[in-house]
Amino acid sequence: MKLSRKHYSTLAVAVATSLFMSACSKAPEEAVSQANTTEKASQTVLPDSTLLVNESRLSIYHPVELTSDLSHLSDNQQKMIGLLIDASKIMDDLFWKQAFFGDKNAFLNSIENDDVKHFASINYGPWDRLNGDNAFLSGYEEKALGAEFYPHNMTKAGFATATFDDKQGLYSLVKQDEAGNLYSVPYSEAYKSELTAASNILKEAAELAEDPSFKAYLTLRAQALLTDDYLASDMAWMDMKTNPVELVIGPIESYEDQLFGYRAAFEAYVLVKDLAWSEKLAKYAAFLPELQKGLPVPAQYKAEVPGSDADLNAYDVVYYAGHSNAGSKTIAINLPNDERVQLEKGTRRLQLKNAMRAKFDNILIPIADMLIAPEQRDHITFDAFFANTMFHEVAHGLGIKNTLDGSDTVRGSLKEHASALEEGKADILGLYMIQSLLEKGEISEGTLEDYYVTFMAGIFRSVRFGASSAHGKANMIRFNFFAQEGAFEQTEEGVYRVNVEKMGAAVAALSELILTLQGDGDYDGVAELVANMGVIKPQLAADLARLEAANIPVDIHFEQGKKVLGLN
Repeated sequence: MKLSRKHYSTLAVAVATSLFMSACSKAPEEAVSQANTTEKASQTVLPDSTLLVNESRLSIYHPVELTSDLSHLSDNQQKMIGLLIDASKIMDDLFWKQAFFGDKNAFLNSIENDDVKHFASINYGPWDRLNGDNAFLSGYEEKALGAEFYPHNMTKAGFATATFDDKQGLYSLVKQDEAGNLYSVPYSEAYKSELTAASNILKEAAELAEDPSFKAYLTLRAQALLTDDYLASDMAWMDMKTNPVELVIGPIESYEDQLFGYRAAFEAYVLVKDLAWSEKLAKYAAFLPELQKGLPVPAQYKAEVPGSDADLNAYDVVYYAGHSNAGSKTIAINLPNDERVQLEKGTRRLQLKNAMRAKFDNILIPIADMLIAPEQRDHITFDAFFANTMFHEVAHGLGIKNTLDGSDTVRGSLKEHASALEEGKADILGLYMIQSLLEKGEISEGTLEDYYVTFMAGIFRSVRFGASSAHGKANMIRFNFFAQEGAFEQTEEGVYRVNVEKMGAAVAALSELILTLQGDGDYDGVAELVANMGVIKPQLAADLARLEAANIPVDIHFEQGKKVLGLN
């Protein structure tokens, strides 16, 4: 039965609330290409909706209370955090509109089972983000690859031949008129009331800001929400160095647009700076220009000079909203994405230490105890996990942002595959940076084996995010490439042992492959790599099933907000 939009809310409320168990969840699969196919014009909701996964699937997220010591902040700064959380909640509601067809409240209120409702809220809809976006409730068709950024009946071929303003825009929705013609609507127009409210809150927060650079950023970001022009506020964000409170807010990442990777999704983070850890990290970003020269590719693939004004800091995150809070939780941030800002000023890398520690303790260590060879488990350390994550973010600044022929950016050329390849690049070049800095004596903590073995355990953690995640695809590609190159072996006992020497060679080979594909803007080559390597093969699937059977969490979810922080 097909439902029109006007019938959606009424029937959604009537969805049966008695949920029955059925078969176990499917292994993550590669998303089916939307090329030359037509998306369904509407989602189908049946009144006998049932749970399509085993009940144990509902508990794959470990609960974490998201707190931080705010005692060193002034009264105004604490009040400001409350306002920033208010603005972030608006981003959360906007992301629901971008991710889910229909009314959020009607959908959630139709589910009486609290565990199912909680799982739906984590996933921002009825699709399991860590299981290839498969529906976990019956009555829902597959999630549209273009989410709610495009008409569901639009084909890739139809989009390619259409001519309209802001066709590849980050900050607009694609709509269709009665004659079937495509046109764009800026976010500032489509979400005018919500963005106006968020803008006013940011202006109010700016009045409380004690740091001039943060005040300037909040003021410019408030304006950007109303104009869709984020360049000035991105530049201002790069100039903030000392403020103890941070905010990332707006339409930022384009991962939710799995059709083209063009449209950005709304999200927010509210953060408190960890001054002690930040001081330890400050020196590393300065090595970017030197490390760029040493990349294992021909000179033309490393001709761009990354900005040296980038900084690297550690934070406690106290609130996630929107895209950043959907499914797997980000533990590090590398922004802005605007290539103009990156080439002029570099990027800022924010390490979310409290979230990182939660994943290390509750997920990575239990995985290592099950899948890593006993003699190598002592090499798994939080310092190595932190560094691997940190240098992943720093490594986004390496490589090339524009194709060698000058026809487009790498992101524009590689379309929906750009994010997965970029995440793969950052992971592998992060290891390259660690190798190089250890050789230079700039890193004194741990050994190369610590970083390699911790990295290997991290692959098992991240690959569980599934094929719908750019990070998940990147991890699958890397796992299969490392297996091909002999960087690790699986013993008769079913555990994995890293070969340090072969791992180093594999890092160099994969770095060269990814950087070449990016520089060439080789869409077909990347598509082939994803198809051949971005898959979970039977042995790995069996190992992941062992982790699931042991009830090791896949990721974390947050109990967060003003009450948790002790704010009025």
